[in-house]
Parts: sequence; C-alpha cells; structure tokens
Amino acid sequence: MRLIIDAGSTKMGWILMDGPEVKAHFVTKGFNPNYSPVQDLVETCRGASLPDGIHSIHYYGTGCGNEQNCQIIKEVFQNYFPHADIHVTHDLMAACHAVLGHERGIACILGTGSNSCLYDGKNIVEKAVSLGYLVGDEGSGMHIGREVVRAYFYGFMPEDLRQKFEETYHLELKDFIDKVYHQPLPSRYLATFAKFAGEYQSNPFMKELVKGCFKAFIEAFVLRFEHNKTMKVSFVGSVAFHFQNLLRESLAEYGLAMGEVMPSPAEGLIRYYRSLPA
Repeated sequence: MRLIIDAGSTKMGWILMDGPEVKAHFVTKGFNPNYSPVQDLVETCRGASLPDGIHSIHYYGTGCGNEQNCQIIKEVFQNYFPHADIHVTHDLMAACHAVLGHERGIACILGTGSNSCLYDGKNIVEKAVSLGYLVGDEGSGMHIGREVVRAYFYGFMPEDLRQKFEETYHLELKDFIDKVYHQPLPSRYLATFAKFAGEYQSNPFMKELVKGCFKAFIEAFVLRFEHNKTMKVSFVGSVAFHFQNLLRESLAEYGLAMGEVMPSPAEGLIRYYRSLPA
C-alpha cells in the first residue's frame, strides 16, 4: 500500500492506494512547518487511523523547500511507520506530478499561497523564489483577500460592493488588526476574504482587482522562465480553479496559454501513481 499526502497550509489531502485502487481519500487540517508547531502534525497523524502495511509514504508539503523541514516531517512519520519508505518533498512537485505528469511545462500553485516551477517531465529544473505571505505570495488567496480588505477600509470599493461586504462580514477595524497582527495564521485569515472576490468576480471593480493580483503573479512567477510562451502554464489550487476565467484572460494578455487547472492535486496524483510501473 502507498500513502500519498498533499499538505497545504489550509488543508491536507490523504490518499491511500493499494496498487491502482484507492482505498481511502480524506482531508484534514493543513500543516506548514514554517508556521505550525510539529505537534499539530503529530496529532493529525494520530487521528488519521491509518492501517498497518503501508510500504511507502509520499509527502508533498508547503514549507518543504529545505532539508531541515523535510527531516522534521520524515521523523514524525517514521515514528508511526518505522518500516515504510518515506519520501518528503515540496508541494511544487505535487503540482508537477498532478497537472504535468511526465510532460514538460510550467506548474503553478495558486491557493492560500503561490509558487511556480519549470518541470522537464521528471525533475524540477528551475523554481521561483518563494518569499511567503509577508513579502510574496502574489496572486494567492491571501493576496486577493488582502486587497479586498484594503479596498474596503481605504474606501476604494464601490458603495454597492461595500454594503455587501459589510452585510457579509460585519468587520470592525480593531478586530481585523488583532487577527492579522496578534493571532496565529494571518495568511489563512486574509485568504478567507478571497471568497468575497469570487462571489462578485463579474463586477468590473472586483474583476480588475483580481486580475491585478494575477498580473503580479505572472510577472513574478511565470515570465521568469525562458521560453515561457512555448509551454502551457498549468495550475493547482482553489484560487486558480475558482478564478480560472480571469486567470486565463490575464495569461492571454502576456501571450501565455493556460494548461490544466485542478482545485487540488488529488485526482492528478492518483493518475500519476497509476501510471508508474507496479
């Protein structure tokens, strides 16, 4: 049996496969070793009630771009599955395997955070620099949510949208400041406001706000790759999926073509592992 885990900051997808057959597929809360205590992952593993007999574990995780974080996660799983072959890598590889499989292209993540890489069909040959939510994460749910709230508090938002925003959130400035600057996981909190942008993405103001975020993403994360116009740009993540029409428009303005878009890598990862030799 093979256990495949796609771990984002907001949620974590678990897929248990016995050969080509999916035996279980469930979602738990997310984990990012850069922001979350390792005990969170320990408790999530404890509550997962996984069977014995798992021979390999493939963990794709946000925050796993450095060896120290990979080793921390590997040790957690070794405690539960001492005889399993454990592989820990970053979530970009999950995106590559899910939307590109064995093909060359540009794979991107647009969820709570954002990132991208150039994939040759087997390995990541170049990846963008990820600066996290305080400095980077352009085009992400955090970025869009932040711009929505900024437009609301600064008075940039048209009155009709402003009234809808107030009816939806009843947001007080002091509460917002507290959650962003004094409570844990501010990026996840900011990303919740992207849902409002999604509901009103056909509104001209909101459309331009979202496309502005996507343009910042494209300039930082896609144009950096040489020969970008000769390859399709594929995406994994809820933001890419729910805003895919605006994302396609934004890419087209730079002469770029959109490839496959998935809300999560689960379906693509199942397809990828089924394609491997037994």
